[in-house]
Amino acid sequence: MTSEPHFWQGSFIGDAEAADRLAELPGIVERALAEPLSTETVLVACDTLSRALRDPDGGVYARLMDHVTDGVSANHTTDDVLTDGFSTTARAEAAATLAELADALARPALERKLRRELGGPRPERFTRPDARETVYEAWAPVGLLVHIAPGNAATVAPLSVVEGLLAGNVNVLKTSSADTALAQHLLAELATADPTGAVGRRIVALRFPSSRQDLMRLLCAPADAVAVWGGEDAVQGVAALIPPGCRLVEWGHKISFAYLTRDAWTNRSSLAALAADVCRAEQQACSSPQVVYLDTGTGGDTATGPDTDELFAFAEQFAAVLDEVSATFPAPSPEPEADAAEQAEITTTELVARAEQHLGLTKVITADDGSWRVFADVRPALTASPLHRTIWIKPLPRQEITATLRPMRRYLQTASVGGGRADTARLSRALITAGVQRITPLGAMLDSYHGEPHDGVYALQRYSRRVSVQATGAEFSATPCLDDLIAPDSPPAAPNVPLMDKAAAQDQLRSLAPEHAQLYFRSGGTTGAPALSVFTCDDYDTQMRASAHGLLAAGFAPARDRAANLFFCGGMYGSFISFFSILERLNATQIPIAAGPDHDAIAEALVAYRVDTLFGMPSYLWQLFHTQEERLRSYGGIRKVFYGGEHFTTEQRRILTEKFGVRLIRSAAYGSTDLGPLGYQCTHARGTVHHVLTDLHTLEILDTQEDRPVPTGQPGRLVFTTRTRAGQHLERYQIGDLGRAVDGVCPCGSHTPRIELLGRYGDVFRMGTYHFNYRRFAQVAEEHLGYRGELQLVLTSDADREHLAVRLDDRYAPDPDEARTALLANIPELGSAAGAEALLACTVETADTLTFERTPTSGKLRTVIDRRATTA
Repeated sequence: MTSEPHFWQGSFIGDAEAADRLAELPGIVERALAEPLSTETVLVACDTLSRALRDPDGGVYARLMDHVTDGVSANHTTDDVLTDGFSTTARAEAAATLAELADALARPALERKLRRELGGPRPERFTRPDARETVYEAWAPVGLLVHIAPGNAATVAPLSVVEGLLAGNVNVLKTSSADTALAQHLLAELATADPTGAVGRRIVALRFPSSRQDLMRLLCAPADAVAVWGGEDAVQGVAALIPPGCRLVEWGHKISFAYLTRDAWTNRSSLAALAADVCRAEQQACSSPQVVYLDTGTGGDTATGPDTDELFAFAEQFAAVLDEVSATFPAPSPEPEADAAEQAEITTTELVARAEQHLGLTKVITADDGSWRVFADVRPALTASPLHRTIWIKPLPRQEITATLRPMRRYLQTASVGGGRADTARLSRALITAGVQRITPLGAMLDSYHGEPHDGVYALQRYSRRVSVQATGAEFSATPCLDDLIAPDSPPAAPNVPLMDKAAAQDQLRSLAPEHAQLYFRSGGTTGAPALSVFTCDDYDTQMRASAHGLLAAGFAPARDRAANLFFCGGMYGSFISFFSILERLNATQIPIAAGPDHDAIAEALVAYRVDTLFGMPSYLWQLFHTQEERLRSYGGIRKVFYGGEHFTTEQRRILTEKFGVRLIRSAAYGSTDLGPLGYQCTHARGTVHHVLTDLHTLEILDTQEDRPVPTGQPGRLVFTTRTRAGQHLERYQIGDLGRAVDGVCPCGSHTPRIELLGRYGDVFRMGTYHFNYRRFAQVAEEHLGYRGELQLVLTSDADREHLAVRLDDRYAPDPDEARTALLANIPELGSAAGAEALLACTVETADTLTFERTPTSGKLRTVIDRRATTA
């Protein structure tokens, strides 16, 4: 273990070197800021450290445990059984501290914080807050963020630096030389958890006393923001050192209290909960109660003045409860951990209160062993407690709350309210008006929740700047994010875990916690039995926003287009619901009709509501256009078609363009029910080429036979790792699609990687000793027969041979014999297998497309129907 006290950008250094580097801090900061830091990099590092902190047998846990126990062992006597030189109580407290840090650093907690405070998990990206305008906004770092940490909370210092990292800042932390080295070593472990080194280059953690004004000046002079914890003297001392324009973020000392209605102060369980708040942390937290106010008014309408006997009687009652509860919170003996100055303040406060008893103003009740104190006082003015289980009891009619407390509004933080539902609502509003920042139930004053604001503000917003870029010109209309026009850093690597298939994903659902299973969707079942996928609401929102950006890139114009959602709905199928959400997030005009059998009614609605843009499955939209050909051609208003789940053929696109006047036909999204959106097309996309949604996923393209990457441009299996799911962790998930990477920068200007989709595994089948691909049959029919309808393959077998039936739409099909001849001639394997060798029989059938088999949920065409298992 290093003995050097300071951690500086990846290594520990001594005092002299730290002083030298502080003199060079401006240049160091400029170089660090020149290297972008993605939020994803910080999240990955924090989550890696979080997992290490949950492993008590790991090296990280052992190293940090030594530093935590250094901080808590001094507060405990050797009456405890010693473990490795530390008391068992100290070990338990240290373990609790590491568990608290592990929870705070876990990815779900940090993503929730990012969503609450900065609007999403990638706040640094320039996106359009209103998709109808080409105005881009993002959260940017303030630059150099200095943290002057407190000495009474071990976790505050490192977690403040983590907040600074999430905001993208270069962070310099100063802790007291009297503090343990936990913050420095925890941040060193965080830097180690990032293989890119980017996190470590934005962390400096120093230990020196604030009396070293020479170092304090060097520290604060180049700062863009300083976060400081402490009382007024500490804040003023730092304020005198910062340059003009530097943002001072004050996390000063605060006072918290409880407020009890008559129902609550006569309820013993309520008082026990409040007494626990008094004992926890020895009142060292800003949210610890220092005063208990009693609502001594008569129903809240008139003030009758304090009833001294009632007030003092309650003090006796609460003292008895505090005595019982305090015994369950062991404190170091013989006195609470108060230093000489703190003990002097306790003694002075008690002596003054005892002197005022003779005037009838106070009543003092103390424990025989000095472990707690209750001071009742008839005067309502807010009075700070000397802490260490010392509590004031005061009267305060509710109608006097504002007048009494508002003068102290700068110092108010938490109020714990005890009362019924209506009282809680009224009193919460009154207390917040007076200046209180947070209201909690009794017994929960020191508790918090992930993403909770601190002292009335969000820390990440105080550590960031909201910035904007106004862009003009049509070239930006299909640019959802300015950052896509910049060459990105290397994408996050795929985890080193085995490949997952659909069965493994379904097995994972059995162990999901309820909070991770909020939205349930089923797949359409095109290639098998429908599979269940589960999302949190935050997962879903992140994915829909990413899809919305992709739709902008594809050429959808929310300021002008009038969209009809014609995806299928019902049976837990997600297409209609998802595109409803996507269009909603784009502030687009939408007519949510949904696919249905009544084509007449749908066409009537399209005309009546002046729809110019359609969303739906190609097979359904193809049916709609042809059953309603006369009406839709007469209307002539359909200008854009966005499809999903399937693809239009080249000939179908030609018909929609020439006959119906459609100007733009493009994929609405590439995705799946289990993984969500995976890619999008841009205005320069051709065929099945899509950009990958790298904000959500990491993509690998693996060989079809072996689990190894294919050379760039070669086809392979698409394997995705999704990084933004709190519930299901789909890592190295085989989606069942084939594709290849498209090299080079897209003509649209986006640097996000591109892939060309090459079909499903199910599109490739083995028959008569040969491998066939459905896409080849469709290509030959289109190129050699001018066929523009749907095509379906049905595979059967009998005792003699296998049989391949090719189904064609009778409206567009040529003579079946002519079609068969063309297929045999242009698919060599088929010609060989169905020719002289007669390994299989091949026929061509024509039928009404309405009789083609489709999945009941999604309406997708079943391209390959393999019935050989049931007919053999």
